[in-house]
Amino acid sequence: MITDILAEKVTAAFKAAGYDITANVTLSDRPDLCQFQCNNAFAAAKAYRKAPFIVAEETAKVLSADPMFKSVEGVKPGFVNITLTDEAIAAFADEIASDENAGVPVEKSEVIVMDYGGPNVAKPLHIGHLRSAIIGQSLKLIARRMGKTVHSDIHLGDWGLQIGLVIAELSERMPQYSCFGDYHEGDALPELTADMLNEVYPTASGRSKTDEAFAAKAHAATVALQERRPGYIALWNEIMRVSCGDLRANYDALGVDFDYWYGESDADAYIPELMDILDRKGLSYESDGAIVVDVAEESDKAPIPPVIVRKSDGSSIYATTDLATLIQRQRDFAPDKVWYVVDNRQEQHFTQVFRCARKAGIVPDGTGLEFLGFGTMNGTDGKPYKTREGGVMRLSDLISQVVTAARERMDEQGRTAEAERDENARRIGMAAIKFGDLINHRSKDYIFDIDKFLSAEGKTGVYILYTVSRINSILRRASESGAPTEGKMTVSSDSERDLMLALITSGQSWKMALSERAPSYICEDVYQLAAAFSRFYHDVRILDEEDEAKRTSRLALCSLTRNVITAHLDALGIKTVETM
Repeated sequence: MITDILAEKVTAAFKAAGYDITANVTLSDRPDLCQFQCNNAFAAAKAYRKAPFIVAEETAKVLSADPMFKSVEGVKPGFVNITLTDEAIAAFADEIASDENAGVPVEKSEVIVMDYGGPNVAKPLHIGHLRSAIIGQSLKLIARRMGKTVHSDIHLGDWGLQIGLVIAELSERMPQYSCFGDYHEGDALPELTADMLNEVYPTASGRSKTDEAFAAKAHAATVALQERRPGYIALWNEIMRVSCGDLRANYDALGVDFDYWYGESDADAYIPELMDILDRKGLSYESDGAIVVDVAEESDKAPIPPVIVRKSDGSSIYATTDLATLIQRQRDFAPDKVWYVVDNRQEQHFTQVFRCARKAGIVPDGTGLEFLGFGTMNGTDGKPYKTREGGVMRLSDLISQVVTAARERMDEQGRTAEAERDENARRIGMAAIKFGDLINHRSKDYIFDIDKFLSAEGKTGVYILYTVSRINSILRRASESGAPTEGKMTVSSDSERDLMLALITSGQSWKMALSERAPSYICEDVYQLAAAFSRFYHDVRILDEEDEAKRTSRLALCSLTRNVITAHLDALGIKTVETM
């Protein structure tokens, strides 16, 4: 990566000037003064008791002898300002053009388990599931592109009270089925559909809040399921079959996938081992009939309550299965890191789980457990996004709404062939949803605005797709005319230089995205690339450039831009369109 290469050169220059300091080079925040900057002269000045400006000047003098640099200056109070020659910029661009990874930096190999998605079985996906899915998917794609081995797990909620509620409700609607009584293998089970389950759960959930007897029945059904009562297990398998089929269809529509469809039920086999570990280490004790583990620390600024690992009725809860799942993941994958992409409101829960896991020695000390919280998706009124009726919108309805709006805009413009409009509308809709979400740092709340997200101007996925389709048109016409689209690149205008600089420094956004677990850096960078290409497109001749060398260089620059932008979009889970 260009900044790494420059850092090596500046480090060598510091040493040649007599300062044993490791340099860090960044893009300049004052592009009117220079392209790159180093501020390590301040650290050297402190260590060697000299003025920072003197250290910067002496280092700059050494660097000035390198033909790669157009100018190197030591400026007050102690910065080293660096500007590359046009030849060096073009040479770096040529290197990226020949790089099969399109300039994306590859880091050391690590094994990462990612936990994202987290839907409950027997409930429809709603917009509350959107951020976990697309943030998790993007972070997975970024990490893999950068050389990590990633195992993604949906971590289904399939073993808790929500299943007990469904069983209790179905037992009252269909008491004739033997699964609710003395079940025998092979007996008929209720015929379930996704729509039926999507109605049954909210009905049962609402009923449990006002009907104490029904709530007790649901709790009893949950305990019986976890004790593997045969009829309930048979019904549970049918619920899983129907519900998971519906979940897969929704995630497929969103362009999100998982390597493993494990659930809390898969962790159930590890719960006895978990309880034994906690008992043997003297960590667990009884409190009001429940089994708990203290996880508070003296440094806590707010109270952290004990984590409950077994309820007073003997049933397991989220903390129990999350801890047991860590045992399973350690056995199956021996990960270096485990990432949890979940709502910010779950932070205390995961603080408790992580501390308990550390105290119990469930994971090695070197294994990173990371809570990657995300903010709320709000409507234009600043409140959590709702349907017009004020309810929680299903994810399928949101997708349909945005894709329909994209199709209507395409129909109004009439520029896309009819045969391509449905697929293009789907891709444009997904780009609008995903980019509109991911451009915001995952930890922040954001406003979901369909009109804004579908705009072809500004920081939107539609604008990026439009840029790619414009490049496609240029390269397609070049191919039809027989003009070469690959060759040595040269700088002959300011806009070419700016675009090449944006391309050769784009690797930094990948490093930041991975370091902060934030796809927003990729979004911001791909927008800057698209904007730089737009300035280049309007500033110079491309296809009708008479100078053959310049025309070939500019077409090669178009091709490189498309490859780099496409790599960014791939990491965001966004598919391009040929024409718009």
